[in-house]
Amino acid sequence: MRRISRITVAGAATASLALALSACGGTSTSSSSSSESKGDKGLAIAYDVGGRGDQSFNDAAFAGLQQAKEEFKYETADVEPTDGETDADKEQRLVSLAKQGYNPVIGVGYAYAAAVKGAAEKYPDTTFGIVDDATVEAENVADLVFSEEEASYLAGVAAAETTKTNVVGFVGGVDIPLIHKFRAGFEQGVKDTDPKVKVISQFLTQTAEEGGFSSPDKGKSAAEGQIEKKADVVYAAAGLSGQGVIEAAAANKVWAIGVDSDQYKQEALAKYKDSILTSAMKDVAKAVYNLAKSVEDGKPATGIVKGDLKTGEVSLSNSNPKFADDAELQEAIETAKEKIVSGEIKVKSS
Repeated sequence: MRRISRITVAGAATASLALALSACGGTSTSSSSSSESKGDKGLAIAYDVGGRGDQSFNDAAFAGLQQAKEEFKYETADVEPTDGETDADKEQRLVSLAKQGYNPVIGVGYAYAAAVKGAAEKYPDTTFGIVDDATVEAENVADLVFSEEEASYLAGVAAAETTKTNVVGFVGGVDIPLIHKFRAGFEQGVKDTDPKVKVISQFLTQTAEEGGFSSPDKGKSAAEGQIEKKADVVYAAAGLSGQGVIEAAAANKVWAIGVDSDQYKQEALAKYKDSILTSAMKDVAKAVYNLAKSVEDGKPATGIVKGDLKTGEVSLSNSNPKFADDAELQEAIETAKEKIVSGEIKVKSS
């Protein structure tokens, strides 16, 4: 164990620590030790647009933090973003966490690329992670990325097998390469399963600053437009905006496909869960936890760390019994999965 001081303070009273991060958004912290010495703190994460409570991407990262906190019995921190923040604001947030002794420090989302690069240069002895970006090259940075297009392909199979109107929809939060992966995989999965099925695809905004990942109202409006065009299965890769897509699907008695987390199980979406067919998941929680464990074990992961169907870090959820108990649908999905893993099917990422 690298934090020997934790042993000496076992049984000490626990306390919460409030971080003062000027211009860096709200913060939630928790402590399992009264020690505040540098090196005795554990995992810290800085959220992407939408923050904690998005029932999707950010909440998955928080689940990984919670697992690390419970297993390693150390202090953790999670920090919210602010509207209109700059790369400098993000870097200041990460630097503040590293300065206080948190290790590793993870930026949740591709928007942290410049900030992670800058902070990692300033704190070479701290391990940094970034989710959904593979561009940061440094000896103390782990790029936590996923083959989202593979899970999206399976979502496309599910949509094509489920639709009764032969029209399905895709709602992407922001028109960027990351979300292009979701769309490309979904469209390919649909077409490979049934070429007669039409896919209506659209992006909510051109930039994240316009609210593509944080505006349920935009997601709801887009889904309603697709449903008016006869889409009876709508897949959203839009962060918090996806809640609006799910709401619209429930109101119109069609199917929604969730993303990132198992949205059928999300408490905030409970009243809509019977309309959530499945979710195309990527195990951000596992990636976050694994990086924390690597640091705890004294062997910090660095470089590109990729999760895919083969590793089990992208998948479709089976929580909805109507989905899980459909033998024909499950067979089609399993067949597609086997072909992707074997390399027989090459899934497009753009």
